[in-house]
Amino acid sequence: MSSKKTISTKNNLKVLFEDNHLLIVNKRAGDIVQGDKTGDKPLSEVAKEYIAEKYNKPGAVYLGVVHRLDRPTSGVVVFARTSKALSRLNKLFAERETEKTYWALVKNKPSTDSGTLIHYLKRNPKQNKSYSHVKEVPSSKKGILHYQVIKELDNYFLLEINLETGRHHQIRSQLSAIGCPIKGDLKYGFDRSNKDASIHLHARELTFVHPVRKEKLTIIAPLPQDPLWNACD
Repeated sequence: MSSKKTISTKNNLKVLFEDNHLLIVNKRAGDIVQGDKTGDKPLSEVAKEYIAEKYNKPGAVYLGVVHRLDRPTSGVVVFARTSKALSRLNKLFAERETEKTYWALVKNKPSTDSGTLIHYLKRNPKQNKSYSHVKEVPSSKKGILHYQVIKELDNYFLLEINLETGRHHQIRSQLSAIGCPIKGDLKYGFDRSNKDASIHLHARELTFVHPVRKEKLTIIAPLPQDPLWNACD
């Protein structure tokens, strides 16, 4: 599924936190974090323009991409403003010393109100898709997530998901494997797309230790503005 293009500018950048070392933003569905083959302007470049103007930096602005979110997904994205912060954050993320919480809206209720999903995910690069298997298969990687139903709407269920591993399309693939594809996610089995090509998956909260100050940071990203997400707040 190709996401509908949104125009990113420094004026519509949704900044959640910033200091000399970090810039944390609330990514909109449709924005890409880093440049890709589409040639669309990535969020990283928009963030550089924002920093250059706000802090009157005439030269090249340093900004490191720490992690990514899928294009149709919204929520917390962390950038590093110094190489020291980037290397330390890369280590934190690689060693899973972060707490990542996502919210997802699904049509079908899981068989239990809370649980742990363990699958072996195999990526198909040509399809840009990951398949979840119950047993290990060649070239697969183990994926673990924990979920809880936190709200029931008229036609959808809101799940809170905590990732234990960070695999390609992990949440999308694992929820699809248990018959609970995310609203709007045609690639993983939902019956129709959202009008704006988003999916109802939001990186809601991220907790980690500040790479320089060594203080614990918890960042919460407000939900996108649409009737369904509004009903979840």
